[in-house]
Amino acid sequence: MPVVQKDPDHNRRFMARLMTYGFWIILLAGFTVYFGGLLEKKHNPNLHLANSTGQPSPEVVLKRNAYGHYVAPGLINDVPVIFMLDTGATSISIPKSVADTMQLRQRGSSRVNTANGSITVHNVRLDSVSLGSITLNDMRAHINPYMEGNTVLLGMSFMKHLEMVQKGDTLRLRH
Repeated sequence: MPVVQKDPDHNRRFMARLMTYGFWIILLAGFTVYFGGLLEKKHNPNLHLANSTGQPSPEVVLKRNAYGHYVAPGLINDVPVIFMLDTGATSISIPKSVADTMQLRQRGSSRVNTANGSITVHNVRLDSVSLGSITLNDMRAHINPYMEGNTVLLGMSFMKHLEMVQKGDTLRLRH
């Protein structure tokens, strides 16, 4: 009966292969985290909203994103949301999926004109809307059942109460 000899380097090759695979997995995971953060910053450079309360009135400073929009985190009725400032919108417009999550109560319906035509939306009143250090109470808004995504349009029902100064890629809001 022939004697099978063990390869003395077998364990060493196995460990080398295992370490190589581990290196590539860690490297790919690192790239995913790094580039994921870059993409998020490209979409929302205001993720950590800069505001100053040392001013006589609250002020919020926003940076424009790579697509030319002002996107920032905020609160509706103390629930975190992502806002996109929209001076072309008459009111705050909340996607139905976000409104359902927040359990907002509808108070009738109305017709509004959008870039895509006339639609029916559901009216709501919001206890509070906050953007950085600026909080306004008892705000008019509507739930848009045709709006996709989870970004809330922060329209003029909120913005009309603020002083807005845009310079370059920066927008300063004061209340």
